[in-house]
Amino acid sequence: MEQRSTVLKINKIGVNFDGFQALTDVDIKVKRNTIHFFIGPNGAGKTTLLDIICAKTKPTSGKVYYYPDSNHEICLTGMREYKIVGAGIGRKFQVPSVFVNLTVGENMELSLRGNKDIRGAIFHRMTQEEKDSIDAVLDRVGLLDKKDFKAGSLAHGQKQWLEIGMQLLQKPKIIMLDEPAAGMGKPETFKTGEILKDIKKECTIIVVEHDMDFVKQVADTVTVLHEGKVLMEGTVTECLADPTVQAVYLGRGGERNA
Repeated sequence: MEQRSTVLKINKIGVNFDGFQALTDVDIKVKRNTIHFFIGPNGAGKTTLLDIICAKTKPTSGKVYYYPDSNHEICLTGMREYKIVGAGIGRKFQVPSVFVNLTVGENMELSLRGNKDIRGAIFHRMTQEEKDSIDAVLDRVGLLDKKDFKAGSLAHGQKQWLEIGMQLLQKPKIIMLDEPAAGMGKPETFKTGEILKDIKKECTIIVVEHDMDFVKQVADTVTVLHEGKVLMEGTVTECLADPTVQAVYLGRGGERNA
């Protein structure tokens, strides 16, 4: 059955913004427990595709299907955003959205409560199981020793890891990340990649990214988009070796800044 290996199927998606065709007949299957990258030049339609998956943008044509397990198919197209989140699909945007005046631990508590009621979350009496879960996730993202620090005091990369941890705490089936390596130095980028490789044991990760060193480090599958269409899909080695990909993508400003 397709559902056993596929967690997300993007089927003939097209998006037209007032005459501008942002996406055209995009077909992509994302396999379960993999790290799947969407890459391509600026304006290729990468972020629009994430917006389609989480229902921030409605497609002009086509549908997106989600398989939380081998026995269920859910059509995400037409669903409300909060219901998609509740079904197990989380998204982290490029700029970290953490509460800078709360501690790392308090941010995690908020995520665990699944709402933005800060007062209610802070004064909620957590169970030992919840405390252990928070500590385990913070340890995985390298922030356990920062648990009592204000989130605003963290370095940029650490804020990104905190938000990834906040997503992971909700036990999603899919996490979507929009340029998670943006603004990071090489050591932070490498550590982010190692965190993602660990996380994929439990969920599927979809990433939009420009940093090709990061893509090479962690990608299982790469879909190259160009002018709203799928140009190629395969391993990172296959895609980067393709002359057409090199011409339309890597030829525009080099690998890292394409």
